Amino acid sequence: MSSIQEIVEKALKDGYLTPAMEAEVGRICDSSGDLPQEEYKALDRLMGALLAGDVVAMPQRQFINVMEELVISQTIARLAEMGAVAEQNVDIGDVAAYSLNRLPPLYATTEEGAEYQRQKALEDLKDLIDSKVEEGINLLLNSPAYFPERTVIGEKVHSDIVGQVGKLLQEYDPES
Repeated sequence: MSSIQEIVEKALKDGYLTPAMEAEVGRICDSSGDLPQEEYKALDRLMGALLAGDVVAMPQRQFINVMEELVISQTIARLAEMGAVAEQNVDIGDVAAYSLNRLPPLYATTEEGAEYQRQKALEDLKDLIDSKVEEGINLLLNSPAYFPERTVIGEKVHSDIVGQVGKLLQEYDPES
């Protein structure tokens, strides 16, 4: 999609604004110094449709990977046991990403499904989870700090599409 108008028309037709559509609107607004009047009108229509409930902003996720929470919990527990690791800047996210890349995903769409996955993982995969977390911690403790200037994922994420569109309208069209 190449214009905000096209994205808004699709959202109005489908009744949904997907995260990809939301990101594209943001990208267009960020890359344009001054949007044409038609694009402001399209943003205004989108805002009205969102507020009226004619268009629903799809959440980023409608499912969870239970393995993520198990790995993060184990990482935090293990780092707390080690105590002095905080001085060595072991990043929980780095350990979790390393571990998760070596473990099977356990997706669920309901609380009941998530509880089932948790119990199954604690019964069948606890030792594997523990070993992969330990490997990740040891690897990071024994590695130099690569790319200390890197940008962490999520630092620039906005949480509320209605707020974003309203902000964009105010920033790009002071008359609204």
